[in-house]
Amino acid sequence: MTVATQPEIKPAGRKIAKPAEVKIALIGNPNSGKTSLFNQLTGLNQKVGNFPGVTVDKKSGFIQLTPSIRAEIIDLPGSYSLYPKSLDERVITDLLHDPASKQSPDLIVVTADASNLKRNLLLFTQLADLQLPAVLALNMVDVAEQEGVKIDVDALQRELGVPVIPMNARKGAGVAALKIVMTQQLTAPQKAFYTVPSDLQPLLQSIKSRFGLSNDYLALQYAHLHKSLKFLKEEDVAWMGEQLESAGFKSNTRQAEETIARYTRINELLLDVVRVEKADKDEKFSNRLDQILTHKVYGYLIFFGLLFLIFQAIFAWASYPMDLIDLGIANLNALIQSNFEGPLINLLTEGVIAGLGGVLIFIPQIAILFAFIAILEETGYMARVTFMMDKVMRKFGLNGKSVVPLISGVACAVPAVMSARTIENWKDRMITIFVTPLMSCSARIPVYTVLIALVVPEVYYFGFLNLQGLVLMALYLIGFVAAVLSAWLLKVILKARERSYFIMEFPTYKMPRWKNVGLTIVEKVKAFVFEAGKIIVAISIILWVLASYGPGDGFERAEQQALVEAQNEGLTQEETEVRIASHQLEVSYAGKFGQAIEPVIKPLGYDWKIGIALLTSFAAREVFVGTMSTIYSIGEEENVTTIKEKLATVKDDNGEPFFSPARSFSLMIFYLFAMQCVSTLAIVRRETKSWAWPAAQLVYMSGLAYVMAFITYQLLR
Repeated sequence: MTVATQPEIKPAGRKIAKPAEVKIALIGNPNSGKTSLFNQLTGLNQKVGNFPGVTVDKKSGFIQLTPSIRAEIIDLPGSYSLYPKSLDERVITDLLHDPASKQSPDLIVVTADASNLKRNLLLFTQLADLQLPAVLALNMVDVAEQEGVKIDVDALQRELGVPVIPMNARKGAGVAALKIVMTQQLTAPQKAFYTVPSDLQPLLQSIKSRFGLSNDYLALQYAHLHKSLKFLKEEDVAWMGEQLESAGFKSNTRQAEETIARYTRINELLLDVVRVEKADKDEKFSNRLDQILTHKVYGYLIFFGLLFLIFQAIFAWASYPMDLIDLGIANLNALIQSNFEGPLINLLTEGVIAGLGGVLIFIPQIAILFAFIAILEETGYMARVTFMMDKVMRKFGLNGKSVVPLISGVACAVPAVMSARTIENWKDRMITIFVTPLMSCSARIPVYTVLIALVVPEVYYFGFLNLQGLVLMALYLIGFVAAVLSAWLLKVILKARERSYFIMEFPTYKMPRWKNVGLTIVEKVKAFVFEAGKIIVAISIILWVLASYGPGDGFERAEQQALVEAQNEGLTQEETEVRIASHQLEVSYAGKFGQAIEPVIKPLGYDWKIGIALLTSFAAREVFVGTMSTIYSIGEEENVTTIKEKLATVKDDNGEPFFSPARSFSLMIFYLFAMQCVSTLAIVRRETKSWAWPAAQLVYMSGLAYVMAFITYQLLR
């Protein structure tokens, strides 16, 4: 396969001028190598923003083509045609069909899989009929050659009327030639691949006249897509509906006729362009591997084995860097506090730096999880997983791709919610994001551990089944059942105009491109730190202020009272400081809030002290243990035995153990269901681009937690 030379195309249609900066859009079928090409062109010079008026990410990057030409590369969502099936794909038509849009690209680079050219050319012919200046990036030529597919690039170039660049985007081959073509003045293709039926001409003329269009196929697109084109005014949509009804326009029928006509033209074109020299004598490597990896028994065993490996990595491997980050934050705080003092220093160390630590400590988990996800996607295995799981998950309103976020939620809901980006369908993605926090994450483990140790005896059945371990496993199973049932309920409630189709192409297995894996990790970590991080730090500062200050001179009087008690009881210096902290917390704004909500939480068996823990653990669930440690005058909360012994001595008004089985299980159930994690709310806000979803999660999960904790306490008391 030889490198293409640019055909001589006479100037016509829209041209690219040579300004200081041009916009170039990458568009292509899923698995056509578009992302690899985007990464080759932009490297680390990428940014993620929003397309105007929608919640879909706009992934773009910049490249200096020549000293005088700088290009913005826009990575559009993968799509099989210009008739969108999801909200993500509608971004393409909103961008390309609005002649007045400032975001409209000057050039389209269409990526096509050389080993499956017939399917990939459908999208190209639609774009060509819109008369957009274009280049065809003929990707994966190495795969095509291995399969015995020979493509006459010069002939293909003549038939299409646009430059065709053979390339291997994964290895960077052909990228230099593509950059050269990007700098040239290109005209729109003049060949029509589909002739609009004559009986539609009166309708199209009316549409062209109203919207000032000159292209018949663009007018036809308006007829098909008028309800979903966001730039059209309401009166224009209403007018279009009247015209289509009057003309008897049947969109689905016309789309089917167009698709058949286009594939007929594509087949004719490829007869003289593509030659297959090697027959499939043996099964392809990918097909042989699929017989094992997608087997109805072995396939699931292998998948769950991989999940076990992933979560072992997230729990085990991430613990070391997380401990280092935690230690680093603690040492930094200690260093500052040993050299400086005052309210501002306390704000800096206990509010800002502590809040920052709450952001940074998630980075190892996010990096490891997305490293695995990127590798599974790069190799092509993720497509097989979604295929296997889709039939099961769809019954509950989820998607095959919902499997990874749900199971990832066992480690941490933050990276789990972020991984839901792989779900194309808007409704399935929103349901997955909504229910994922119901999976018991690792942050709940300190709460479960302390409370289980208090009320569940450490006994064994059959010599190896630990009762405490069984209770812990039961809590995780309850979370999974709650997530699945909530998904089913949301499936009934949530309405969406788009239907959920499962269209999954099995790409051939490949070695992962490590540059793409690295870029994915960097992108996800940056998104979390800079988007969710600022919200987490702000909430941490607010909580610190509420717990560190109180009305009037309550803090001074609380300190004096604690000093008197310490002297009478002969407490050590460390015990005295903890006693002071406990008394001051009681009279702080947080303490007042806890006392204010006590009537609300009393039916659950809680007092104002637990109310404070509920408030402070909003920053993170595991803060519950630290708060209880302070308020019950416990020293180091890491010492679970000490916490257990101290809490076991706490009495209620009747002299009975305060942390009874009823109260303890009520607390466990509350923390199982409650949205007590600002990190998750922040990341849901980022992923949905709206406060409505995290607010709905907070209301639903808090209400569910309250009701279930109430039932638990009333049944067990």
